[in-house]
Amino acid sequence: MGATDTALRHERDAVLGALARIVGGLAATFGPVCEVVLHDYRDPEHSVVAVGGDVTGRAVGATMSEIGLRMAALGDAARDEVGYRTRTPSGKLLKSSTLPLRDSTGAVFGALCVNVDVTAVDQAHALLGALAGLGAAPAEPPTTFFGDDLDSVIDAIVDADQLHRHADWSGLDRDQRLDLFRGLDRRGVFAVRRSVEQVARRLGISRASAYSYLAQARAARPPTPDNVQDPSPDNIPDLAQGNVPEPAPNLVPNPEGDHA
Repeated sequence: MGATDTALRHERDAVLGALARIVGGLAATFGPVCEVVLHDYRDPEHSVVAVGGDVTGRAVGATMSEIGLRMAALGDAARDEVGYRTRTPSGKLLKSSTLPLRDSTGAVFGALCVNVDVTAVDQAHALLGALAGLGAAPAEPPTTFFGDDLDSVIDAIVDADQLHRHADWSGLDRDQRLDLFRGLDRRGVFAVRRSVEQVARRLGISRASAYSYLAQARAARPPTPDNVQDPSPDNIPDLAQGNVPEPAPNLVPNPEGDHA
């Protein structure tokens, strides 16, 4: 590790250390409905380094959430996401904000997240709206998966995608399979190492077939800033540096056909 890398590591550690000392106070300011979570993306499987409050049930050492995966996939292109609504698998309605942390070079290396449980507020709003005849409730927010380990988060996302399609892998045609991989990629599932292997295990297909479907899914759409084009194990984004690799010039065909 060079002098510059060492300096950046110390800088990032200092930022996380300073924020870790205030997350408890921030959460306490808003009471038991608020949770503040500090993430270090350099260790995605144990990214949570500090927690204040308890809304999603996570503790220090837990993995990043589905939102964190998507943020990590964006790399240095990530932007503040403030005041979005989401729902936990247990049914809690959250108003959340995710703020990427950057070092002096502009590289994203973590995030400060705030989750406020607004379930009771939403229920009161719906009741008052119904009494006042204000019309339909707002659209149902998407469910976000939180967990203590990365495999469980990835499994939950894959299972939800198949449930949405009303079919498991064996019941999907080629276009649907590519669309599944495209959707998982868009949600940041492939932003960390070993995630392709985990998806393959969950779907019951080979590792080679999973890499091939991912390559084909990426080749079938225009490149975007958050689209990592080379899905090989050595080209998963380096979260420690906040970098996303350049698009690969060649993408391999499916070695096992469409029925792997």
